[in-house]
Amino acid sequence: MSCSKKVEVKGKIAGGSPLERIEFVEASGVATLPLVNLGLDKDGNFSGEFEAPKNGMYVINYGGKQNLIFLKGGEKVNISGSAATFPGEYVVNGDAKNDNDFFQACQKFLSTYGQTLNIQELIGGDEAKFVKGMQKIEADINKNIDENVKKFNPGNEVVDWKKMDAKVAVLNLMVNYEMSKKQTSNNPSFKMGKAFTDYENKLQENKDAMVKASPFYRQYLLTKMSSDFQKFAQSKSQAKADLTTSEIFVDYLKTKKDVSQTEKDYLLAFVIAQADIHPQTPAKTADKIKKIIEEEIKDSTIKADLKKMQFTIAGFKIGDDAPEATLVKQDGSAYKLSENKGKPYMLVFYASWNPYIAEGTVPVMKEVVNFYKSKMNFVYVNLDDTKEQFIKTSNAMLKGIPGTNVYGEGGLNSDIAKKYGIYSFKLPNFIIVDKNGKIASRPFVNLGDQELVNILDKQTGLSAPKVEAQPQLQLDPATFQKDTKVEEAPKASQTK
Repeated sequence: MSCSKKVEVKGKIAGGSPLERIEFVEASGVATLPLVNLGLDKDGNFSGEFEAPKNGMYVINYGGKQNLIFLKGGEKVNISGSAATFPGEYVVNGDAKNDNDFFQACQKFLSTYGQTLNIQELIGGDEAKFVKGMQKIEADINKNIDENVKKFNPGNEVVDWKKMDAKVAVLNLMVNYEMSKKQTSNNPSFKMGKAFTDYENKLQENKDAMVKASPFYRQYLLTKMSSDFQKFAQSKSQAKADLTTSEIFVDYLKTKKDVSQTEKDYLLAFVIAQADIHPQTPAKTADKIKKIIEEEIKDSTIKADLKKMQFTIAGFKIGDDAPEATLVKQDGSAYKLSENKGKPYMLVFYASWNPYIAEGTVPVMKEVVNFYKSKMNFVYVNLDDTKEQFIKTSNAMLKGIPGTNVYGEGGLNSDIAKKYGIYSFKLPNFIIVDKNGKIASRPFVNLGDQELVNILDKQTGLSAPKVEAQPQLQLDPATFQKDTKVEEAPKASQTK
Protein backbone atom coordinates (compact mmCIF):
# COMPACT_ATOMS: atom_id res chain seq x y z
CA MET A 1 0.00 0.00 0.00
CA SER A 2 1.23 3.46 -0.81
CA CYS A 3 2.66 5.41 2.10
CA SER A 4 1.35 8.65 0.60
CA LYS A 5 -1.52 10.39 2.37
CA LYS A 6 -2.63 12.14 -0.80
CA VAL A 7 -5.98 11.19 -2.33
CA GLU A 8 -6.65 12.28 -5.90
CA VAL A 9 -10.32 12.64 -6.79
CA LYS A 10 -12.04 13.45 -10.04
CA GLY A 11 -15.42 12.83 -11.56
CA LYS A 12 -18.59 14.19 -13.06
CA ILE A 13 -21.95 15.13 -11.58
CA ALA A 14 -24.51 14.97 -14.37
CA GLY A 15 -26.59 18.14 -14.24
CA GLY A 16 -24.24 19.67 -11.69
CA SER A 17 -24.03 23.45 -11.33
CA PRO A 18 -20.87 25.61 -11.12
CA LEU A 19 -22.53 27.26 -8.11
CA GLU A 20 -22.26 24.01 -6.15
CA ARG A 21 -19.09 22.75 -4.47
CA ILE A 22 -17.90 19.32 -3.35
CA GLU A 23 -16.16 19.03 0.02
CA PHE A 24 -14.46 16.13 1.77
CA VAL A 25 -14.34 16.01 5.57
CA GLU A 26 -12.71 13.39 7.79
CA ALA A 27 -15.63 11.51 9.39
CA SER A 28 -13.74 10.29 12.45
CA GLY A 29 -11.97 13.57 13.23
CA VAL A 30 -12.70 15.94 16.09
CA ALA A 31 -12.51 19.18 14.09
CA THR A 32 -14.69 18.82 11.03
CA LEU A 33 -13.17 21.47 8.79
CA PRO A 34 -13.22 20.64 5.06
CA LEU A 35 -10.03 19.05 3.75
CA VAL A 36 -10.74 20.30 0.23
CA ASN A 37 -13.39 22.34 -1.57
CA LEU A 38 -13.78 21.56 -5.28
CA GLY A 39 -15.69 23.51 -7.88
CA LEU A 40 -17.64 22.07 -10.81
CA ASP A 41 -17.25 23.32 -14.37
CA LYS A 42 -20.24 24.01 -16.61
CA ASP A 43 -20.40 20.31 -17.56
CA GLY A 44 -20.30 19.08 -13.95
CA ASN A 45 -16.68 17.92 -14.02
CA PHE A 46 -14.45 18.29 -10.96
CA SER A 47 -10.96 17.27 -9.87
CA GLY A 48 -8.57 17.87 -6.99
CA GLU A 49 -6.51 16.28 -4.28
CA PHE A 50 -6.14 16.41 -0.52
CA GLU A 51 -4.13 14.95 2.32
CA ALA A 52 -6.11 12.18 4.02
CA PRO A 53 -5.21 12.22 7.75
CA LYS A 54 -5.78 8.46 7.91
CA ASN A 55 -7.47 5.60 6.12
CA GLY A 56 -11.15 5.47 6.91
CA MET A 57 -14.51 7.11 6.41
CA TYR A 58 -14.90 10.57 4.91
CA VAL A 59 -17.98 12.74 4.49
CA ILE A 60 -18.84 14.09 1.04
CA ASN A 61 -20.74 17.40 1.19
CA TYR A 62 -22.59 18.61 -1.91
CA GLY A 63 -25.60 20.85 -2.38
CA GLY A 64 -26.53 20.77 1.31
CA LYS A 65 -26.48 16.95 1.37
CA GLN A 66 -23.98 14.47 2.80
CA ASN A 67 -22.89 10.86 2.53
CA LEU A 68 -19.96 8.67 3.51
CA ILE A 69 -17.12 7.23 1.41
CA PHE A 70 -14.22 4.99 2.46
CA LEU A 71 -10.80 6.31 1.34
CA LYS A 72 -7.16 5.38 1.78
CA GLY A 73 -4.06 7.48 1.32
CA GLY A 74 -2.41 7.05 -2.08
CA GLU A 75 -5.67 6.32 -3.91
CA LYS A 76 -6.90 7.70 -7.21
CA VAL A 77 -10.68 7.85 -7.02
CA ASN A 78 -13.21 8.50 -9.75
CA ILE A 79 -16.70 9.47 -8.57
CA SER A 80 -19.78 9.92 -10.73
CA GLY A 81 -23.39 10.68 -10.01
CA SER A 82 -26.42 12.80 -10.82
CA ALA A 83 -27.06 16.19 -9.24
CA ALA A 84 -30.59 15.09 -8.35
CA THR A 85 -29.38 12.28 -6.09
CA PHE A 86 -25.67 12.92 -5.39
CA PRO A 87 -24.13 12.23 -2.90
CA GLY A 88 -26.96 10.02 -1.64
CA GLU A 89 -26.17 7.83 -4.63
CA TYR A 90 -22.82 7.66 -6.40
CA VAL A 91 -20.58 5.29 -8.34
CA VAL A 92 -16.90 4.85 -7.47
CA ASN A 93 -14.23 3.62 -9.86
CA GLY A 94 -10.48 3.44 -9.50
CA ASP A 95 -8.53 2.34 -6.45
CA ALA A 96 -11.46 2.75 -4.04
CA LYS A 97 -14.02 0.74 -6.05
CA ASN A 98 -14.01 -2.59 -4.13
CA ASP A 99 -14.09 -0.97 -0.69
CA ASN A 100 -17.00 1.30 -1.58
CA ASP A 101 -19.00 -1.25 -3.53
CA PHE A 102 -18.80 -3.37 -0.36
CA PHE A 103 -19.71 -0.44 1.86
CA GLN A 104 -22.69 0.62 -0.25
CA ALA A 105 -23.99 -2.95 -0.39
CA CYS A 106 -23.85 -3.11 3.42
CA GLN A 107 -25.68 0.20 3.65
CA LYS A 108 -28.37 -0.96 1.26
CA PHE A 109 -28.94 -4.05 3.40
CA LEU A 110 -29.24 -1.93 6.55
CA SER A 111 -31.82 0.38 4.99
CA THR A 112 -34.15 -2.56 4.30
CA TYR A 113 -33.22 -4.60 7.38
CA GLY A 114 -34.00 -1.69 9.69
CA GLN A 115 -37.56 -1.60 8.38
CA THR A 116 -38.11 -5.18 9.55
CA LEU A 117 -37.19 -4.42 13.16
CA ASN A 118 -39.60 -3.39 15.87
CA ILE A 119 -37.17 -1.59 18.15
CA GLN A 120 -39.92 -0.10 20.31
CA GLU A 121 -41.22 -3.57 21.11
CA LEU A 122 -37.72 -4.68 22.11
CA ILE A 123 -37.16 -1.60 24.26
CA GLY A 124 -40.51 -2.12 25.95
CA GLY A 125 -39.75 -5.75 26.74
CA ASP A 126 -37.79 -7.41 29.52
CA GLU A 127 -34.02 -7.37 29.73
CA ALA A 128 -33.39 -10.97 28.65
CA LYS A 129 -35.55 -10.61 25.55
CA PHE A 130 -33.88 -7.30 24.68
CA VAL A 131 -30.34 -8.76 24.94
CA LYS A 132 -31.31 -11.68 22.69
CA GLY A 133 -32.79 -9.21 20.23
CA MET A 134 -29.57 -7.19 20.17
CA GLN A 135 -27.47 -10.32 19.68
CA LYS A 136 -29.62 -11.31 16.72
CA ILE A 137 -29.28 -7.84 15.16
CA GLU A 138 -25.50 -8.03 15.44
CA ALA A 139 -25.44 -11.56 14.00
CA ASP A 140 -27.68 -10.60 11.06
CA ILE A 141 -25.53 -7.58 10.19
CA ASN A 142 -22.31 -9.60 10.44
CA LYS A 143 -23.77 -12.33 8.22
CA ASN A 144 -24.48 -9.73 5.54
CA ILE A 145 -20.99 -8.29 5.95
CA ASP A 146 -19.45 -11.74 5.39
CA GLU A 147 -21.59 -12.28 2.29
CA ASN A 148 -20.51 -8.93 0.86
CA VAL A 149 -16.84 -9.68 1.58
CA LYS A 150 -17.07 -12.74 -0.68
CA LYS A 151 -18.90 -10.75 -3.34
CA PHE A 152 -16.77 -7.58 -3.50
CA ASN A 153 -13.34 -8.58 -2.11
CA PRO A 154 -12.79 -5.36 -0.10
CA GLY A 155 -9.71 -4.52 1.98
CA ASN A 156 -9.49 -5.60 5.61
CA GLU A 157 -9.74 -2.03 6.95
CA VAL A 158 -13.22 -1.30 5.61
CA VAL A 159 -14.44 -4.74 6.74
CA ASP A 160 -13.11 -4.19 10.25
CA TRP A 161 -14.70 -0.74 10.28
CA LYS A 162 -18.08 -2.13 9.23
CA LYS A 163 -18.03 -4.84 11.90
CA MET A 164 -17.11 -2.25 14.51
CA ASP A 165 -19.91 -0.04 13.22
CA ALA A 166 -22.40 -2.86 13.79
CA LYS A 167 -21.24 -3.13 17.41
CA VAL A 168 -21.56 0.64 17.88
CA ALA A 169 -25.10 0.61 16.47
CA VAL A 170 -26.08 -2.09 18.97
CA LEU A 171 -24.36 -0.25 21.83
CA ASN A 172 -26.35 2.90 21.12
CA LEU A 173 -29.58 0.88 21.19
CA MET A 174 -28.49 -0.66 24.48
CA VAL A 175 -27.72 2.65 26.16
CA ASN A 176 -31.10 4.01 25.07
CA TYR A 177 -32.73 0.93 26.62
CA GLU A 178 -30.73 1.44 29.81
CA MET A 179 -31.71 5.12 30.07
CA SER A 180 -35.35 4.20 29.52
CA LYS A 181 -35.29 1.55 32.25
CA LYS A 182 -33.58 3.90 34.71
CA GLN A 183 -36.23 6.56 34.18
CA THR A 184 -39.13 4.17 34.67
CA SER A 185 -37.61 2.37 37.67
CA ASN A 186 -37.61 5.44 39.96
CA ASN A 187 -34.61 3.83 41.60
CA PRO A 188 -31.48 6.08 41.78
CA SER A 189 -29.22 3.04 42.22
CA PHE A 190 -30.80 1.03 39.38
CA LYS A 191 -28.35 -1.20 37.48
CA MET A 192 -28.70 -3.49 34.49
CA GLY A 193 -28.36 -7.26 34.91
CA LYS A 194 -25.24 -9.37 34.35
CA ALA A 195 -26.24 -10.69 30.90
CA PHE A 196 -26.78 -7.13 29.67
CA THR A 197 -23.49 -5.86 31.14
CA ASP A 198 -21.47 -8.84 29.90
CA TYR A 199 -22.73 -8.41 26.34
CA GLU A 200 -22.17 -4.67 26.48
CA ASN A 201 -18.57 -5.21 27.59
CA LYS A 202 -18.00 -7.83 24.89
CA LEU A 203 -19.08 -5.36 22.21
CA GLN A 204 -16.38 -2.90 23.25
CA GLU A 205 -13.31 -4.99 24.01
CA ASN A 206 -11.06 -2.47 22.21
CA LYS A 207 -12.38 0.86 23.42
CA ASP A 208 -9.43 2.98 22.27
CA ALA A 209 -9.66 1.75 18.67
CA MET A 210 -13.42 2.34 18.66
CA VAL A 211 -13.24 5.84 20.12
CA LYS A 212 -10.64 6.80 17.51
CA ALA A 213 -12.68 5.51 14.58
CA SER A 214 -16.31 6.17 15.48
CA PRO A 215 -18.02 9.42 16.50
CA PHE A 216 -21.10 7.31 17.25
CA TYR A 217 -19.13 5.35 19.82
CA ARG A 218 -18.15 8.66 21.43
CA GLN A 219 -21.85 9.49 21.41
CA TYR A 220 -22.55 6.22 23.23
CA LEU A 221 -19.88 6.91 25.87
CA LEU A 222 -21.20 10.42 26.50
CA THR A 223 -24.74 9.13 26.81
CA LYS A 224 -23.54 6.58 29.39
CA MET A 225 -21.95 9.42 31.34
CA SER A 226 -24.81 11.91 30.96
CA SER A 227 -26.79 11.44 34.18
CA ASP A 228 -23.64 11.15 36.29
CA PHE A 229 -22.15 14.22 34.64
CA GLN A 230 -25.31 16.27 35.15
CA LYS A 231 -25.15 15.67 38.90
CA PHE A 232 -21.45 16.53 38.94
CA ALA A 233 -22.02 19.70 36.90
CA GLN A 234 -24.81 20.85 39.19
CA SER A 235 -22.60 20.63 42.27
CA LYS A 236 -19.74 22.39 40.47
CA SER A 237 -21.96 25.21 39.21
CA GLN A 238 -23.31 25.82 42.70
CA ALA A 239 -19.75 26.25 43.97
CA LYS A 240 -18.63 28.54 41.12
CA ALA A 241 -21.00 30.23 38.69
CA ASP A 242 -18.75 31.24 35.77
CA LEU A 243 -17.37 27.82 34.86
CA THR A 244 -17.56 26.74 31.22
CA THR A 245 -18.92 23.33 30.25
CA SER A 246 -15.43 22.31 29.16
CA GLU A 247 -13.92 23.24 32.53
CA ILE A 248 -16.53 21.18 34.37
CA PHE A 249 -16.03 18.23 32.03
CA VAL A 250 -12.26 18.32 32.60
CA ASP A 251 -12.82 18.02 36.36
CA TYR A 252 -15.40 15.30 35.81
CA LEU A 253 -13.02 13.20 33.69
CA LYS A 254 -10.41 13.40 36.45
CA THR A 255 -12.79 11.41 38.64
CA LYS A 256 -13.10 8.63 36.03
CA LYS A 257 -10.14 6.35 36.70
CA ASP A 258 -11.49 3.65 34.37
CA VAL A 259 -11.48 5.96 31.32
CA SER A 260 -8.29 5.85 29.22
CA GLN A 261 -6.43 8.99 28.16
CA THR A 262 -7.41 8.30 24.54
CA GLU A 263 -11.09 8.25 25.50
CA LYS A 264 -10.65 11.41 27.55
CA ASP A 265 -8.99 13.25 24.66
CA TYR A 266 -11.72 12.43 22.16
CA LEU A 267 -14.62 13.05 24.55
CA LEU A 268 -13.20 16.31 25.84
CA ALA A 269 -12.54 17.45 22.26
CA PHE A 270 -16.19 16.76 21.40
CA VAL A 271 -17.44 18.76 24.38
CA ILE A 272 -15.08 21.68 23.68
CA ALA A 273 -16.11 21.87 20.02
CA GLN A 274 -19.83 21.64 20.79
CA ALA A 275 -20.06 23.82 23.87
CA ASP A 276 -17.33 26.43 23.92
CA ILE A 277 -16.09 27.21 20.41
CA HIS A 278 -18.38 29.65 18.62
CA PRO A 279 -18.10 33.17 17.16
CA GLN A 280 -19.60 34.91 20.19
CA THR A 281 -17.25 33.27 22.71
CA PRO A 282 -15.87 36.08 24.94
CA ALA A 283 -12.10 36.58 24.83
CA LYS A 284 -11.79 35.54 28.48
CA THR A 285 -13.58 32.25 27.78
CA ALA A 286 -11.57 31.68 24.60
CA ASP A 287 -8.37 32.00 26.62
CA LYS A 288 -9.69 29.42 29.10
CA ILE A 289 -10.42 27.01 26.25
CA LYS A 290 -6.97 27.52 24.75
CA LYS A 291 -5.44 26.62 28.09
CA ILE A 292 -7.59 23.49 28.40
CA ILE A 293 -6.64 22.37 24.89
CA GLU A 294 -2.96 22.93 25.61
CA GLU A 295 -2.85 21.33 29.04
CA GLU A 296 -5.55 18.63 29.07
CA ILE A 297 -5.49 17.21 25.52
CA LYS A 298 -2.52 14.87 25.22
CA ASP A 299 -2.93 13.65 21.63
CA SER A 300 -0.95 16.05 19.41
CA THR A 301 -3.24 15.62 16.37
CA ILE A 302 -6.40 16.30 18.36
CA LYS A 303 -4.71 19.28 20.00
CA ALA A 304 -3.70 20.75 16.63
CA ASP A 305 -7.16 20.17 15.11
CA LEU A 306 -8.92 21.88 18.02
CA LYS A 307 -6.60 24.88 17.83
CA LYS A 308 -7.29 25.14 14.11
CA MET A 309 -11.02 24.96 14.68
CA GLN A 310 -10.93 27.59 17.40
CA PHE A 311 -8.96 29.95 15.17
CA THR A 312 -11.25 29.31 12.20
CA ILE A 313 -14.37 30.13 14.20
CA ALA A 314 -13.09 32.93 16.45
CA GLY A 315 -10.29 34.44 14.37
CA PHE A 316 -7.20 36.27 15.53
CA LYS A 317 -6.80 37.71 18.98
CA ILE A 318 -7.68 41.41 19.00
CA GLY A 319 -4.45 43.38 18.79
CA ASP A 320 -2.50 40.76 16.83
CA ASP A 321 -0.64 41.94 13.73
CA ALA A 322 -2.68 41.39 10.57
CA PRO A 323 -0.46 39.00 8.59
CA GLU A 324 0.67 39.80 5.08
CA ALA A 325 -0.34 37.35 2.35
CA THR A 326 0.26 36.80 -1.36
CA LEU A 327 -2.23 38.96 -3.27
CA VAL A 328 -2.42 40.32 -6.81
CA LYS A 329 -4.44 43.05 -8.51
CA GLN A 330 -6.25 42.67 -11.82
CA ASP A 331 -3.18 43.91 -13.72
CA GLY A 332 -1.03 41.20 -12.12
CA SER A 333 0.91 43.52 -9.82
CA ALA A 334 1.53 42.42 -6.23
CA TYR A 335 -0.46 43.99 -3.40
CA LYS A 336 0.41 44.26 0.28
CA LEU A 337 -2.10 44.82 3.05
CA SER A 338 0.43 47.07 4.76
CA GLU A 339 -0.23 49.66 2.04
CA ASN A 340 -3.23 50.61 4.18
CA LYS A 341 -1.15 51.49 7.24
CA GLY A 342 -2.19 54.80 8.69
CA LYS A 343 -5.85 54.17 7.98
CA PRO A 344 -8.17 51.42 9.23
CA TYR A 345 -9.51 49.00 6.64
CA MET A 346 -12.03 46.25 6.17
CA LEU A 347 -11.04 42.94 4.58
CA VAL A 348 -13.94 41.54 2.56
CA PHE A 349 -13.61 37.89 1.47
CA TYR A 350 -15.97 36.67 -1.26
CA ALA A 351 -16.37 34.33 -4.27
CA SER A 352 -18.68 34.30 -7.29
CA TRP A 353 -20.03 30.79 -6.63
CA ASN A 354 -21.87 32.00 -3.52
CA PRO A 355 -25.01 33.63 -5.01
CA TYR A 356 -25.97 35.10 -1.64
CA ILE A 357 -23.09 37.57 -1.87
CA ALA A 358 -24.36 39.28 -5.01
CA GLU A 359 -27.99 39.16 -3.94
CA GLY A 360 -27.77 39.88 -0.23
CA THR A 361 -24.36 41.29 0.66
CA VAL A 362 -23.43 43.69 -2.14
CA PRO A 363 -26.46 46.03 -1.76
CA VAL A 364 -25.75 46.38 1.98
CA MET A 365 -22.01 46.70 1.38
CA LYS A 366 -22.55 49.64 -0.97
CA GLU A 367 -24.28 51.51 1.84
CA VAL A 368 -21.58 50.61 4.38
CA VAL A 369 -18.73 51.62 2.06
CA ASN A 370 -20.33 54.92 1.08
CA PHE A 371 -20.88 55.81 4.74
CA TYR A 372 -17.37 54.97 6.02
CA LYS A 373 -15.16 55.48 2.92
CA SER A 374 -13.85 58.88 4.02
CA LYS A 375 -12.34 57.38 7.17
CA MET A 376 -11.32 53.86 6.18
CA ASN A 377 -10.25 51.67 3.25
CA PHE A 378 -11.88 48.58 1.84
CA VAL A 379 -9.98 45.59 0.42
CA TYR A 380 -12.04 43.03 -1.50
CA VAL A 381 -10.31 39.64 -1.55
CA ASN A 382 -11.64 37.33 -4.24
CA LEU A 383 -11.37 33.57 -3.63
CA ASP A 384 -12.57 32.19 -6.95
CA ASP A 385 -10.74 29.23 -8.47
CA THR A 386 -9.02 31.19 -11.26
CA LYS A 387 -7.69 34.69 -11.84
CA GLU A 388 -9.88 34.96 -14.96
CA GLN A 389 -12.98 34.37 -12.85
CA PHE A 390 -11.71 36.93 -10.30
CA ILE A 391 -11.44 39.61 -12.99
CA LYS A 392 -14.87 38.79 -14.36
CA THR A 393 -16.48 38.67 -10.91
CA SER A 394 -14.89 41.80 -9.47
CA ASN A 395 -15.72 43.84 -12.56
CA ALA A 396 -19.36 42.77 -12.47
CA MET A 397 -20.16 42.35 -8.77
CA LEU A 398 -18.18 45.27 -7.32
CA LYS A 399 -18.46 47.76 -10.14
CA GLY A 400 -18.65 51.33 -8.80
CA ILE A 401 -17.91 50.36 -5.17
CA PRO A 402 -14.83 52.22 -3.84
CA GLY A 403 -11.96 50.02 -2.67
CA THR A 404 -9.14 47.76 -3.84
CA ASN A 405 -9.86 44.51 -5.69
CA VAL A 406 -7.29 41.75 -5.16
CA TYR A 407 -7.06 38.01 -5.75
CA GLY A 408 -5.80 35.16 -3.58
CA GLU A 409 -4.14 32.78 -6.03
CA GLY A 410 -5.72 29.35 -5.60
CA GLY A 411 -8.99 30.57 -4.09
CA LEU A 412 -9.81 28.67 -0.90
CA ASN A 413 -6.36 27.06 -1.09
CA SER A 414 -4.65 30.44 -1.30
CA ASP A 415 -2.07 31.84 1.07
CA ILE A 416 -4.49 34.42 2.48
CA ALA A 417 -7.37 31.94 2.96
CA LYS A 418 -5.10 29.68 5.00
CA LYS A 419 -3.62 32.50 7.08
CA TYR A 420 -7.02 34.02 7.86
CA GLY A 421 -8.89 30.72 8.33
CA ILE A 422 -11.35 31.27 5.48
CA TYR A 423 -13.51 28.33 4.34
CA SER A 424 -16.53 28.17 2.06
CA PHE A 425 -18.96 28.30 5.00
CA LYS A 426 -17.41 31.60 6.12
CA LEU A 427 -18.15 33.49 2.90
CA PRO A 428 -18.78 36.36 2.78
CA ASN A 429 -16.45 37.33 5.61
CA PHE A 430 -15.50 40.68 7.10
CA ILE A 431 -12.51 41.50 9.30
CA ILE A 432 -11.52 44.97 10.56
CA VAL A 433 -7.87 46.04 10.83
CA ASP A 434 -6.93 49.27 12.63
CA LYS A 435 -4.70 52.06 11.33
CA ASN A 436 -1.63 50.43 12.90
CA GLY A 437 -2.17 47.13 11.06
CA LYS A 438 -3.57 45.35 14.14
CA ILE A 439 -6.59 43.03 14.09
CA ALA A 440 -9.56 44.99 15.46
CA SER A 441 -12.40 42.48 15.16
CA ARG A 442 -13.35 38.84 15.05
CA PRO A 443 -14.52 37.49 11.66
CA PHE A 444 -18.11 38.44 10.78
CA VAL A 445 -20.41 36.87 8.21
CA ASN A 446 -23.15 39.50 8.47
CA LEU A 447 -22.58 43.19 7.72
CA GLY A 448 -25.64 44.05 9.78
CA ASP A 449 -24.20 42.61 12.99
CA GLN A 450 -24.43 45.35 15.62
CA GLU A 451 -21.06 44.40 17.09
CA LEU A 452 -19.45 44.97 13.69
CA VAL A 453 -21.20 48.34 13.30
CA ASN A 454 -19.91 49.39 16.73
CA ILE A 455 -16.34 48.49 15.73
CA LEU A 456 -16.64 50.42 12.47
CA ASP A 457 -17.88 53.46 14.39
CA LYS A 458 -15.03 53.18 16.89
CA GLN A 459 -12.35 52.84 14.19
CA THR A 460 -13.64 55.75 12.09
CA GLY A 461 -15.07 58.13 14.68
CA LEU A 462 -18.33 58.14 12.73
CA SER A 463 -21.73 57.11 14.02
CA ALA A 464 -23.85 54.91 11.78
CA PRO A 465 -27.57 55.67 11.69
CA LYS A 466 -29.58 53.24 13.79
CA VAL A 467 -31.80 50.99 11.70
CA GLU A 468 -33.85 47.96 12.57
CA ALA A 469 -31.83 44.84 11.82
CA GLN A 470 -33.05 42.87 8.82
CA PRO A 471 -32.83 39.10 8.84
CA GLN A 472 -30.26 37.75 6.40
CA LEU A 473 -30.12 34.26 4.97
CA GLN A 474 -26.50 33.74 5.94
CA LEU A 475 -24.96 30.65 7.47
CA ASP A 476 -23.27 31.19 10.79
CA PRO A 477 -19.92 29.37 11.26
CA ALA A 478 -21.02 28.03 14.63
CA THR A 479 -24.11 26.54 13.00
CA PHE A 480 -21.97 24.98 10.29
CA GLN A 481 -19.58 23.61 12.84
CA LYS A 482 -22.36 21.83 14.69
CA ASP A 483 -24.47 20.81 11.71
CA THR A 484 -21.60 19.22 9.83
CA LYS A 485 -20.30 17.26 12.74
CA VAL A 486 -20.11 13.70 11.56
CA GLU A 487 -22.53 12.91 14.39
CA GLU A 488 -25.06 14.74 12.20
CA ALA A 489 -24.00 13.11 8.93
CA PRO A 490 -26.06 10.25 7.48
CA LYS A 491 -25.66 7.42 9.94
CA ALA A 492 -23.33 4.62 8.91
CA SER A 493 -25.83 2.30 10.60
CA GLN A 494 -29.56 2.71 10.17
CA THR A 495 -30.74 -0.02 12.54
CA LYS A 496 -32.25 2.43 14.99
